[in-house]
Amino acid sequence: MSLKTSATIRYTAMRLGIFVGCLVAVAGFVRLGWVPAGLGDANVAWVVLLAIVISAPLSFVLLRKQRDEMSTQISGRVAGAKERLAANRSQEDQADDAARVTS
Repeated sequence: MSLKTSATIRYTAMRLGIFVGCLVAVAGFVRLGWVPAGLGDANVAWVVLLAIVISAPLSFVLLRKQRDEMSTQISGRVAGAKERLAANRSQEDQADDAARVTS
């Protein structure tokens, strides 16, 4: 197994980093009064929701390369699993055919 970091882990960590950065920025803007605060006790939910809405398109644009690497890695693993499954099925068929011939 290679020591290369999994593309999925790297993408997830970068996506989480973008979200946390947006969360800190939105919380700072709300604290400064540049962005309206939520109603009553909903301030935390407002800040989190706004951070999610801002971070989603940012990560879509900024993490395109990492998302493509992750997709390539996952599709390679799926193709390998399909090949192993096909090989196992052919082994079962060969064993079944051999058992039918001998009986």
